[in-house]
Amino acid sequence: MKDKPGRQMTVLRALQFSTYATVVMIATYFPLYFYSLGFSKLQIGAIYSVGPVLSIVSNLLVGIVSDKTKSLRRMISLLYLGQILALALLLPVREFGIMSLVMAFFYLFQTPVTSMLDSLTLLAAEQMKRSFPSIRMFGSLGYAVCAVVFGYALKLWGSGLTIYLALGAVAVALVISLWVADFQATVRKFEFRGLWNVLRRRETVAFFVIVGVISVAHRINEGFLSVAMRDHGASDSVVGAASLASSVSEIPVFFLLARFGHRVKEFPLLALAGFMYVVRMSLLSVAVHPWSFVAIQTMHSVTFGIFYITALRCLQSMIPEEYRSSGQAAFAIVWTGIAGLIAGTLGGWLYDAFGLAWLFRAGAAFALVGCAGFLYFHFRRPAV
Repeated sequence: MKDKPGRQMTVLRALQFSTYATVVMIATYFPLYFYSLGFSKLQIGAIYSVGPVLSIVSNLLVGIVSDKTKSLRRMISLLYLGQILALALLLPVREFGIMSLVMAFFYLFQTPVTSMLDSLTLLAAEQMKRSFPSIRMFGSLGYAVCAVVFGYALKLWGSGLTIYLALGAVAVALVISLWVADFQATVRKFEFRGLWNVLRRRETVAFFVIVGVISVAHRINEGFLSVAMRDHGASDSVVGAASLASSVSEIPVFFLLARFGHRVKEFPLLALAGFMYVVRMSLLSVAVHPWSFVAIQTMHSVTFGIFYITALRCLQSMIPEEYRSSGQAAFAIVWTGIAGLIAGTLGGWLYDAFGLAWLFRAGAAFALVGCAGFLYFHFRRPAV
């Protein structure tokens, strides 16, 4: 029994690795697969716009059910199983309408996975007296490694291999998830009234609002970076290098946060991340050379790396254990769903009306407001 925490650390790290292997397929290689099928950019954009919408419903539902039934690890396994079924249904599909419906079914199971896995990892890290970033960094490692490995495989054998690679990655994650311990079993009884009382508190609402404001800047970068790079003549390999640079840059920051992050208060760190988003988005607004975009993406470390880990740490102190999955789901709704919708709609309008430079300037403005919000929190109430 003494080595059980060590075994569980290995299992959780492997699960993070394999889960983000699937994420890199969805974010980087699925669009190329759809393009190989003859879909237009508008059709591909329509398929991807379904994700943020469905994430609002699926994250909330999965989070509440996980807390209510104390079955977070089983819920995660079911989400992987649902993804496998959806991907299997995708294999013979070539028609846009059917593809859209199957992808919507896939997103119902895929969008809650990372937030629920983070919730499970937070519970596990707390009970095993380990740091969350020391586990989560293996997700970034999985993204970086698989971006290269999958890209090389697809270059050799063609985009027809895309769905099979995604199926393999999810199947590995499903098998690994069966070995995860029941870290949620010790959590107290769930009550809807208690959850509502926690989520409606002024500090909780304000925290989610400010997180959402900075998240818009992050989603603008995520959604329009490849477009900006293509407009400036970047090849597919340079676009892939930007994605690789961002994921690799996270790893040392996660390591440093695991070792020293607890020594710094949350709100100053969040304000710092917000300010670095201002710098990052401002640089993107003036970048003209394809490789300059790659260099700027290394700032992912001091923007997303600091922001995401610290925001989860802050959330952990705000949300009691019995509502942890629901709180994580609410965070995911703001971080992915609402911010993604705002970034997509507002960003698309700004891009068409004023160009990419003003789009990234708008992202910098959102980040600046978020930075000011966290500074206000810090000086008004130094600790969460």
